[in-house]
Amino acid sequence: MTIHRPRRKPRKGKKLFGRKRKDRITTTPLVKKYWLQRYNLFSRYDEGILLDEEGWYSVTPEEVAAKQAKRCPGKAVLDCFAGVGGNAIQFAKRCPFVVAIDVDPDKIAMAVNNSKVYEVADCIDFVIGDFFQLAPSLKGDVVFLAPPWGGPKYKEKTRYTLDLLKPRDGHTLFHAAQVVTPNIIMSLPRNVDLTQVEELSWLSSPPLDVEVEENCVNGRIKCVTAYFGAITQKASCKDSAAMILCNFRMSLDGSTSA
Repeated sequence: MTIHRPRRKPRKGKKLFGRKRKDRITTTPLVKKYWLQRYNLFSRYDEGILLDEEGWYSVTPEEVAAKQAKRCPGKAVLDCFAGVGGNAIQFAKRCPFVVAIDVDPDKIAMAVNNSKVYEVADCIDFVIGDFFQLAPSLKGDVVFLAPPWGGPKYKEKTRYTLDLLKPRDGHTLFHAAQVVTPNIIMSLPRNVDLTQVEELSWLSSPPLDVEVEENCVNGRIKCVTAYFGAITQKASCKDSAAMILCNFRMSLDGSTSA
């Protein structure tokens, strides 16, 4: 298992992000600190972005979502717990086909609105439904999984185990994704049990390549991303090496024929 730990930037003094808006006075105590980070979540927040309370603390920061999307250029991606659309928007910027699935129709409505703000709504198919029920009929190159972590209290766990994921445990979730494709991305808490994450790769025969990356925003680790299958850097290196070898052999065959 490959683990990437980016260098942490030194923390600076607190800053006031962006302009003041009327919604500042309507935020609940639970989401106030997330509201202060709103431009990290959506850089175009002031242009009409919509979030519900759960969306504030569950959406992937834009910088992280963009980095995750870079692994999937030209791929058909299924975002199986789309929420308010943070990841789907970034995938749509790089991928020709994106399906955003969520069981909550209100979240899908907000995701549609937010994708219009980023001018990518025409690149996303929005589906209201349960991923576990839909999985057998889905097709795609990459499955992206960012299931609920159980709310902000996940931070209280010294070691976050995969059985704490919602609405079902991580192993069940991974099995469902494998029905679609072995190329899976999972967005997980920063305190997740990495041994359990690695064990997910053993559910396939032969085991999948796996890579875990720590994701930082402003010098703080926000989450970890686990990549499985052909979208790991290790698999990409294998493909590149195979291509180089193939081209070398072809050049030799051409020289022999000449």
